[in-house]
Amino acid sequence: MEFGVFLQGYNPAFRREGNPNAEHEALMNDMAYAIAADKAGFKYVWLSEHHFLDEYSHLSANDVMCGYLAHATERIHIGSGIFNPLPQVNHPAKVAERVAMLDHLSGGRFEFGTGRGAGSHEILGFLPGIEDMNQTKDIWEDVIREFPKMWLQDEYQGYQGKYWSLPPRRILPKPYGKAHPAMWYAAGSPPSYEMAARMGLGVLGFSIGDVEQAEKLTAGYKRAIRNAEPVGAFVNDNVLCVSTGFVDEDRKRAVQRAVDARTTYLVSNVYRYHDTFPHPEGLPRWPEVIPDINAEMVEFAADAGAMIVGDPDSALKAVKAYESAGIDQLVLGLGPDTREGTLETIRLFGEHIVPKLDTVAEHRTTTHRRTAP
Repeated sequence: MEFGVFLQGYNPAFRREGNPNAEHEALMNDMAYAIAADKAGFKYVWLSEHHFLDEYSHLSANDVMCGYLAHATERIHIGSGIFNPLPQVNHPAKVAERVAMLDHLSGGRFEFGTGRGAGSHEILGFLPGIEDMNQTKDIWEDVIREFPKMWLQDEYQGYQGKYWSLPPRRILPKPYGKAHPAMWYAAGSPPSYEMAARMGLGVLGFSIGDVEQAEKLTAGYKRAIRNAEPVGAFVNDNVLCVSTGFVDEDRKRAVQRAVDARTTYLVSNVYRYHDTFPHPEGLPRWPEVIPDINAEMVEFAADAGAMIVGDPDSALKAVKAYESAGIDQLVLGLGPDTREGTLETIRLFGEHIVPKLDTVAEHRTTTHRRTAP
């Protein structure tokens, strides 16, 4: 199993009180986390693209940060988690150009993740006339198959679709090296996992809640990908799962860090904006927020596989459960913990967990790309 970190520019209101530099600190901390993860042996860093989502995610121009990290890191792969390819948000030709440019700047270390946006607040900012959020799926499907053609055809033959068009043009630069960067899709429901598998796309499982759900979704994906008809030059057989991690040499300190991080406030913001997700029964609706949790509740969540909390030995045990569930890449969602606590979690993962479970030197996506037909 491989490991990554996920960054989104989390900037909650309670951190801004008396701190006019809170937003800047959140963004700069994210860059520090990516550099630390590279040094610790993590193989991937994923950066969100969100717009208008106050508190939840201030990382809007993730292509800029990807370019910075291409220079500031050495081995870690840099992924768009996501680039939004809907033509009303980012023109597909410009997305193709950015992906290829980042592939060059990183020396072939870029990962191309796509998706359709967080929910109505974000989507309606760009598509004010849309009546059904599911329409974004049709728009995404109208785009996604064209990217490999833009990269691999000497002169792109052009496209005339329902939602966008482009005359024949040379899309430059071409990707660095063989084929093109691995392609991923941010999936939520079981049907979207299977759709991604049929297209030969890796899955960005940002919304997986626990190990049990991870196992079910991964099993469906692995069945479907056997019969993949890839939209790209190769199949990216990969399921990524995001979890929250608080690791410390002392278990009690790790638990207290999880309490102090107020993780339920982040969850409240998830449902504040991701209104296309089913709203769990019993959870309050914004502006009401989920109450903070105490140490006992953190212990319960950790035992249930919903969080990775504890000393390195207990964290390793929790991570192995994801490995047993068939997850290809476990990603730590960073932001709620302090800068010092986050860097400690990254360090301890790099020393005690990553070397024991990620025993293959080459990145999984590099292997897929290198062995493409």
